[in-house]
Amino acid sequence: AAVAEWLGLMHYMEVMQVMGRAEYTAPASDGNVTVTDTSFSGVPVRLFVPRKEAAGLRRAVLYFHGGGWCVGDAGMKPYDDLTRLTSNKLNAVVVSVNYRLAPKHHFPAQFEDVYSATKFFLQSNVLSQYKVDPNRVCVAGDSAGGNLAAAVAQQLSEDPEVKTQLKAQALIYPALQALDLQSPSYKENKDDPLLSRPLMVRFWSEYFTADTSLREAMASNRHIPASSSHLFEFANWSSLLPAEMRKGHPYTTPTYGSPELARKYPGMLDVRAAPLLASSAQLRRLPPTYVLTCGHDVLRDDGVMYAARLRAAGVPLAHRHFKEAFHGAMMFISSLGELAVGHRLLNSYIEWLDENL
Repeated sequence: AAVAEWLGLMHYMEVMQVMGRAEYTAPASDGNVTVTDTSFSGVPVRLFVPRKEAAGLRRAVLYFHGGGWCVGDAGMKPYDDLTRLTSNKLNAVVVSVNYRLAPKHHFPAQFEDVYSATKFFLQSNVLSQYKVDPNRVCVAGDSAGGNLAAAVAQQLSEDPEVKTQLKAQALIYPALQALDLQSPSYKENKDDPLLSRPLMVRFWSEYFTADTSLREAMASNRHIPASSSHLFEFANWSSLLPAEMRKGHPYTTPTYGSPELARKYPGMLDVRAAPLLASSAQLRRLPPTYVLTCGHDVLRDDGVMYAARLRAAGVPLAHRHFKEAFHGAMMFISSLGELAVGHRLLNSYIEWLDENL
């Protein structure tokens, strides 16, 4: 992807998207689940409806795939496998949402798509159509999808138009803030082969703009203006991370950047893009939450900090930290080779949903 971009042949993320399409699988029903590609409020979704009769109304999960807001698809085999298995294991309706992607579309397009699809599904007539219990609906996602799930849960709790509230949210190694891209996990895992710090910086910057000046400022961690310094309390890892994760990483005062970038690209300070910036009052309205973090992951600290803030806000919380696991491990459950660690993550996620949804 980097070579193709350097040669001027194709945008980096467009190459990644082409590579992702090689993993695409058409919707295929089986003996357990009926699978169809459709749309909710104009947003493409892959819908999984169990064939097995339910004793009463079903549970439902709205799932948002990862990929840095730039790549990924509900039809990629790892995601099709995951959502199909979720539907089968829980006898639940699963809605896997295909939101618009950067670089063609920037924030808030991705958020607007998943929010629109979620609000559509939560309508009483739609829930009734799929025989879903309005009191047993969850949002979930991994990586950038975990970011979108967290943002959707926050927004729904404040939306007067929404009559059906979520029963739960499940966030799998989520990206939750773009303020400090030099937390301990960003430093320790900067060269991670699946999600390096440079790639995560690229994902964040592409989410907001094609302007390379933002990416350059983010790379040096000098993109937040002094006028927004008050926001750092929400992402201050020196107070939100446990001692063992802070060890060997002295906290330094942030180096502030030009206010011009924040004026041009306010999305990076928008709570819909950075759910960790929500106030404690906003967090208190959230449903029971599952947060999964991995030791070998630049995003580890985002999830750990959010878990600390949710716990302090009194939100029922299950934080499962897999020290030996790496970012994206849950996708390695079938199509790319069986990995035991991927199944441990998957089982933890499914078991929590089964008990709390």
